[in-house]
Amino acid sequence: MKKIKSIAIFGTRPEAIKMAPLVKELGNIENIENKVCVTAQHRQMLDQVLELFKIEPDFDLNIMKSKQTLTGITTRVLQGLENIFDEEKPNLVIVHGDTTTTFAGALAAFYKKIAVGHVEAGLRTYDKYFPFPEEMNRKLTGAIADLHFAPTTGSKNNLLKEGVPENKIFVTGNTVIDAMNFTVEKGYVFNNNELNQIDYDNRKIIMVTAHRRENWGRGIRNICNALKRIVQDNAEVEVIYLVHLNPIVKDVVYKILDHIPRIHLLPPLDTKETHNLMNKCYMVMTDSGGLQEEAPHLGKPVLVLRNVTERPEAVEAGTVKLAGTDEDNIVKLANELILDQDEYNVMSRAINPYGDGKASGRIAAAILQYFNIESGEYKEFQ
Repeated sequence: MKKIKSIAIFGTRPEAIKMAPLVKELGNIENIENKVCVTAQHRQMLDQVLELFKIEPDFDLNIMKSKQTLTGITTRVLQGLENIFDEEKPNLVIVHGDTTTTFAGALAAFYKKIAVGHVEAGLRTYDKYFPFPEEMNRKLTGAIADLHFAPTTGSKNNLLKEGVPENKIFVTGNTVIDAMNFTVEKGYVFNNNELNQIDYDNRKIIMVTAHRRENWGRGIRNICNALKRIVQDNAEVEVIYLVHLNPIVKDVVYKILDHIPRIHLLPPLDTKETHNLMNKCYMVMTDSGGLQEEAPHLGKPVLVLRNVTERPEAVEAGTVKLAGTDEDNIVKLANELILDQDEYNVMSRAINPYGDGKASGRIAAAILQYFNIESGEYKEFQ
């Protein structure tokens, strides 16, 4: 029986969350021998996800360094993967999304003439510096990839405009929805006890994350000042801000928001805690790409704290709104959702365009189809 040898490569927490259900799926398929290589571009946060999903990597490049640069990450991934590819000789390398690990992994495979599968392919803002470096990472990965696993029809259309052959594009839904089937639990009790003391039933809890490089400086300051005004305007509101550990973000946030009543500043949570907090909260404000997909699955409106998004399907579906980083606009849109129940209901009940929890199975079927294995029965996500 023909067997495909594949290597799934990822290095950050967001990649790991979205690749974990696919790794599990591939491990159950007789015709695929999949191995896992982590770069550990983000060590601690990556390890949390590996533990949660009980994934033991076959290879660990362990590249993370203090004050690492994009150049350093890229070169260490390229060098680390060269020996692995020479030894393993895979038929397929699978990467996810838009991190530097993603681009370097695809490039390393290209140098060895190994086919590349790109999960979450086709997202675009068409501005190479927003987000930086993610927009160019995903475009360059797309130029290399042989199989494009697009989460939505919109992403597929982006790839078609760039000249990617239609028979190389597979619309699958987003694997992050698959991951939430593993993580969200009814009656969940948090490991962080401060979160257990909050009255989710009678208060309007806003979950916040904001840390993107494009928002460093003025953007983060505006977001923090807006949050302060929102809680001052609305006595029933509490904010839980999961503050990134990067001092460029953390120092600004604590300077403005520390000791403000009803604003809770907490370090980043692990994946399971984050998903269950999202499930209990009233709404989400974020500059994260992943949360734009995850929160609508749980019926939570999202205000995106960015001026552009590579996920326009969510805006079109009505599950998210672009708030940008203008302080007054953030306050205005947040107050609308807090005070206008009809406006809130429109967003919370909109259908999430990002998946049905079966994306991993579609990707596996597409891989089998691509390699002409009879059991592959890929059916496009609608």
